[in-house]
Order: sequence, then structure tokens, then C-alpha cells
Amino acid sequence: MPVIRNIREQKLGLRKKYRSLRQKLSPDKKQKFDSEIADRFLSLSEYKSCDTLLAYISKEIEVGTEKIVESALSQGKTVAVPRCSTKDRTMDFYIIKSYDDLQKGAYGLLEPDVSRCKRLDDFDCAVCIVPGLAFDCEGYRLGFGKGYYDRFLQHFGGVKVGICYKECVTWQLPHGRFDKAVDIVLTQRYIRNIKK
Repeated sequence: MPVIRNIREQKLGLRKKYRSLRQKLSPDKKQKFDSEIADRFLSLSEYKSCDTLLAYISKEIEVGTEKIVESALSQGKTVAVPRCSTKDRTMDFYIIKSYDDLQKGAYGLLEPDVSRCKRLDDFDCAVCIVPGLAFDCEGYRLGFGKGYYDRFLQHFGGVKVGICYKECVTWQLPHGRFDKAVDIVLTQRYIRNIKK
């Protein structure tokens, strides 16, 4: 299995590189970039016409999603966020009405409180914001290495939008046969629709 091992090793090195790039962003610059990315995302026709938004709750190293989530909630869209199962490395999305519906879960991330949130089973007319340390020009992503989104995206048929800092978009990333490309790569500078 030399090819698989080689891809894993390549990804490890790239994760280190893009983590470092993100950690070097000043808080002011990150806040500015996050706001610009949110504005671009909210201007997408795919977002405007969707009924349901699948959004991650961002941690410090990720592109911030708070502005997007708050806007979607205020517009009356169904907003669902992931809850991870560390046992089988899968995730389900649960509908939230506000940030009050969240609690600390796996890996210290904010996740939906299942005692007050309903699991989402209908993904029709849904747009999914896909996190990634980096994306390439074909829409493939470099994730954080746990595989949760890779597994989920295998069965998701809606619109997939990768949000990322421009500095973390590269010409080509290593990817395997199970990796799913996003439909749109969006940065603080541009929106790239991926040709199928």
C-alpha cells in the first residue's frame, strides 16, 4: 500500500504547513477575512435559495462561521450543526435555534445538545459549509485528519461549499478515491465554482 501511505505522509506535512499559516494570522486580520468570507457566502444564490444550512461551529483555527449562522437563523432558515460520534467516527446534524442549544462535545467542540435539538434527516434543498485546512482548484480539501466530513459527504447530495482563506488554496492537493470535491470554493477574495 505505498500509494496510500504516501498520500497520508503528504497530508501530514501539508496539515502542518497550513496550520502554521493560519496560526500566523493576526486576530484583526482573521476577523476581517472571516467577515469578508461570510459576506461572500451570504451573497451566494445557492445559499439564498436553500431551505436548510448545514454549518460547523468554528474553532479558533477555522474560518469563523458565527456571522453566517446568525444570519441564517435570523432569516428563518433551518440551521443544523454536527455532533460527532467518536466511537465510529460518524456525525449527525441537529437543528439549532440559537447558540444556547450548544454544549461542549467531542474534541472540546461546541455541539448540539441532543436533549433539546432534533436530528435532521431530510437534506433536500440543503447547503453544507465544509471546513478544511486547505482546498485546491478542483474542490478537493485537506481536512483535519479525523474523516468525519469525508464520511458524511459520501452520501450528501446537496451543494457543498468549502470556505477557506485565499492563502490556503493551492493548485492541487493529494486525494484518494473516497475524497469528495466541493462544488464551490469561497475565500475572502473570490468565489470559484468548480466545473464538474
